[in-house]
Amino acid sequence: MNLAMITIYGVHRSRASRNIWLAHELGIPFKLVPVIQHYRLKEPIPADVVHTKSPSFLKVNPNGHIPTLEDDGLVLHESLAINLYLAKKHGGPLAPSNVGEDGLMGMWSLWAATEVEAHSLSIAQNGPTASAIDALRAPFAVLQEALPNGFLVGDRFTVADINVAEVVRYADGATELFRGAPRVKAWFEACRARPAYRKMWDAREKEPA
Repeated sequence: MNLAMITIYGVHRSRASRNIWLAHELGIPFKLVPVIQHYRLKEPIPADVVHTKSPSFLKVNPNGHIPTLEDDGLVLHESLAINLYLAKKHGGPLAPSNVGEDGLMGMWSLWAATEVEAHSLSIAQNGPTASAIDALRAPFAVLQEALPNGFLVGDRFTVADINVAEVVRYADGATELFRGAPRVKAWFEACRARPAYRKMWDAREKEPA
């Protein structure tokens, strides 16, 4: 089956990693248009470097953030929403099988964004401070209880696991959080062991830090 090429604007060292991982899981072709976060660049910025404040990119995403997806005329922003869309469009075991699973996948994606991401990003940027670890103890306990069967939705690996794992990944340096939540630790390690994740991560490691 021929699949139309989607376009992902971003780089591997950004939230676009979530969409790239899912694209590899689904086996769908994509074109990656490199757009670098403006804050990572030093002035003067070369004219040929496209970044999140470049006029050409702001025409694609006026919010000035990556990633953005273009798919047959549809333009979507927000990495977690992009993943939910792609999973539903392409179907298979990563997608919801009914409206209940659809709701759960959306719930867990929003939960990760609202309950976890700010604190996990703080750990990624500043190290495992006491305040960030304390803020994540309750969410990690919630996640621990949600993983009796090893996955978040439908007793199988889905887009919900990708979305949540990519947010939890920022807290990887807080080893005591994972020690205190063994199901979370096992689930997270299983997610990172998937070939599609490794393919994304290997490409990420080749990008400039």
